Amino acid sequence: MHELNSRVPGQEVIAKLMEVRQQDADVSLLGRVFGADPLSAEARPWYRGALGEVAVGRLLAALGPEWTVLHAVPVGAGTSDIDHVLIGPPGVFTINTKNHTDQSVWVAGRTLMVAGQRQRHIPNAAHEAARAGKLLSAASGTPVEVAGVVVVVAPKNLTIRKVPDGAKVLTDRQLLRWLQSLRPVLAVDQVYRIASVAGMPRTWHRNPGQQTDPVELQHRFNALRDQVDRARQRRLLWVLAAFLGFFSIIFLGPFF
Repeated sequence: MHELNSRVPGQEVIAKLMEVRQQDADVSLLGRVFGADPLSAEARPWYRGALGEVAVGRLLAALGPEWTVLHAVPVGAGTSDIDHVLIGPPGVFTINTKNHTDQSVWVAGRTLMVAGQRQRHIPNAAHEAARAGKLLSAASGTPVEVAGVVVVVAPKNLTIRKVPDGAKVLTDRQLLRWLQSLRPVLAVDQVYRIASVAGMPRTWHRNPGQQTDPVELQHRFNALRDQVDRARQRRLLWVLAAFLGFFSIIFLGPFF
């Protein structure tokens, strides 16, 4: 059975994305020429979620060797997972990543709103942290406190009207600076003990199964990301060509 240290950021979301895409029809040759989006309406939210987790995972890779970082940790008895678990001298943290690119986010207490719509990100992150604390305490034989964090990826803006109640709320740009500013609260042996049990699948999941090859999943996601980016570039080129054609007809036509 694989330990959790080998899992890649967004692994569970990417696996679900690939599962959904198996049901999607292939883009036609003409569609590819004109830059048709290879993602269906059902696949798009999974893709955005994966982008967010991958982006945060890349940031967390910059933490020093004194930190243990786990990604996409399966928890419970079903298919739920924790996006990221961090264990280091400043403590233990669970991170709930939310990709709200170019959207306005407003926070007050336990209320978090995205583009005016209330979301349950803070209560969910608080529940996730409490659950992780119980599981790690049971596995390590010592009380483990876990802090929940909501990381909002690339928002248009983040307004904190009142201090969040139950979980810290940060943008992806603020995350590393905040983590590096925290004071140590755990000794080296405590970090090692908690990290050791955190890496074992049975600490988190009642019936952990064999995981999909993370390297293969990452390769498939990177290939899909390239495909999505190329399609977007083609659409932009067609828009530019249409604009130049219109400009030529309107402004240069009289001279020919």
